[in-house]
Amino acid sequence: MAIVPTIRCRNMARSLAFYTGVLDFEPVGGDGRSEDPCFVALERAGDRLYLSSHSGDGVFGQAVVVETDDVEAAFRLLCRRGLRPPDRPEDPVHRSPVDQTWGTREFYVDDPDGNTLRFTQMLERRTES
Repeated sequence: MAIVPTIRCRNMARSLAFYTGVLDFEPVGGDGRSEDPCFVALERAGDRLYLSSHSGDGVFGQAVVVETDDVEAAFRLLCRRGLRPPDRPEDPVHRSPVDQTWGTREFYVDDPDGNTLRFTQMLERRTES
């Protein structure tokens, strides 16, 4: 069984350019339409997500976790592909990977519609002496 998130977008061409050009996803299916509203299945490293510009699919502003074994390498790759972290000193997790108190190292990316992808790596558990 797989659980696949559906990410809502306003303009499929713009979203596809971001998800494939910057975030390294590949189109693997969809409804075969190129004008909105439409639906596209994407895949990255064997994981799938859906983009939809249909009015009933998903909500704007949602968050999706993308688990990775090497968050630093993922961040460098996305920056090479054109990711431009925002210049917001008050928001370090959008600028580069950050250790979180709940045991992960993460960085966040907002898509053109304000949805957030949280690239997350589990950290080694530290034992107390």
